[in-house]
Amino acid sequence: MPEPQPTLVHGARLPEGAGLSRPCDILISGGRIAAITPASPNAGSHPLDADGRVCLPGFIDAHCHASSAVFDTEIQLALLRQGVTTIVVGQDGIGYAPSTHNSYDWTTSYFAGVDGANQHFGPGTMAQWLASYDNQVPVNVAAFTPHGSLRYMVSGAAQRPSTRPEIERMAQLLEASMDDGSLGLSTGLEYVPAAWASRDELAVLLRVVAQRGRLHSSHMRGYESAAPEAVAELVDLARTSGAATHIAHYHGDARVLGPLIDQACDAGVTLTFDSYPYLRGCSLLAMVSLPTWLPLADPSATIALLASDPGARQRLTTHLSGLGDLWTRTTMAWVSGSDPVTGRSLDWVAGHTLPEVARCLAVSPADAVMRLLIGTGLGASCVFAQPPTNSASSVLELADRHEHMAGSDAIYSSGRPHPRGWGAMARWLKVKVVLDGAWSWADAADHLAGRAVRRFGLGERGRIAIGAVADLMLVDPSQLEDKATYDHPRLPATGIDDVLVAGVPVLAGGHLTGLAPGHGVRFQAATQ
Repeated sequence: MPEPQPTLVHGARLPEGAGLSRPCDILISGGRIAAITPASPNAGSHPLDADGRVCLPGFIDAHCHASSAVFDTEIQLALLRQGVTTIVVGQDGIGYAPSTHNSYDWTTSYFAGVDGANQHFGPGTMAQWLASYDNQVPVNVAAFTPHGSLRYMVSGAAQRPSTRPEIERMAQLLEASMDDGSLGLSTGLEYVPAAWASRDELAVLLRVVAQRGRLHSSHMRGYESAAPEAVAELVDLARTSGAATHIAHYHGDARVLGPLIDQACDAGVTLTFDSYPYLRGCSLLAMVSLPTWLPLADPSATIALLASDPGARQRLTTHLSGLGDLWTRTTMAWVSGSDPVTGRSLDWVAGHTLPEVARCLAVSPADAVMRLLIGTGLGASCVFAQPPTNSASSVLELADRHEHMAGSDAIYSSGRPHPRGWGAMARWLKVKVVLDGAWSWADAADHLAGRAVRRFGLGERGRIAIGAVADLMLVDPSQLEDKATYDHPRLPATGIDDVLVAGVPVLAGGHLTGLAPGHGVRFQAATQ
């Protein structure tokens, strides 16, 4: 698409050392930065006037579930008002590509509460999926190849380790997907069917990743108190395969988690991680509550088993009754379906805690969970407070590590979603730069953009330099604020009103321009 005016950002202050530069002019040509000069009083007739605002490279959301939501203008605004110009999707081992009709339908059903239904892409290759974003959205989209979806393509919902021929077929699909531009392999080891994968299966696939110089991004097999064993598994796989490794949404006690990263480094493995600045998470209710002895990759089989096997139902009731601490920390986010007992819609459940839902249904929390899961085909999602092992101080301490980058883990479902999709990046910038000064503006640009670009292979973006892609934003520190809350999660952030993607203004004066210069980002080896 032709590049419209303006082609000059006038009077912006850039990160420089521990502070900011004098006002500069940034000339953009062909979607890239052509020159950076001291601000001229004769800027021309159509500049974008920064008026002393801070210019930063467009942020990279290193872990985002907006693969379908990014076509929604509300979500576009939510991203751009935080300065996000590139999102990384296909996370947690579940995604839309590559896919067959069966695996696509399964992904759409199983991950409906996380990724939503994709109305803009059908079954196909990674190349076709990435192309579906080209000049259709205002931000860029990069993607991992999802291990769980690969496994479903080959083995279906099989509740067992994959066979050698199945592993070899997955490896072939992974190679083709990386040829198409994927960033590497994502695993979701707490989700099914990946939870049933053997060490051999994972090691074989990760050797393929290592051979192509790509990355393994993992939702580990456990967090908080389970983190030591989960990190040890990733370190073992990294040492066995040689694959570079990244931990998704790393959270917990920094006194434990920090040394785990150091120990990995001592073992010759470099781990990076992303995190978000909140003490609550969001996921499928089934993932946080159901044991993997159930055939969870086939929701209809799970529901049929519970309906026909009193022993299985009693075993599950016993399991759920032992999760009392979790229920007090859990609020329902997205619930679509009908109560299997009354036949009434469950839409009212969103925003209520599980104890509140149980009281309204006049049942125990365990029985309420079972009714919600059966009524939604295991699709309900929830927001949950993390255990007290995590703390605000741990979140901030981990964020100061050089292995850190920012990922919102945004889930843009209907109902009462987590506010992180509307505020995570703005909150990082506000807290770490404006309030406590732990990061300089240059640090912020690196944490929120540069590190993900280099680690993931996202091309010539994430920095303000001649020749770099002109994904840029302007920040007014005095107006910077994340407005979204758990009660009102859909409020856009303030303080970032102008954003360019490849030199094209996609946010102007806080409003969408309607232009769509975004594209599917194919892996590019780091040159910075």
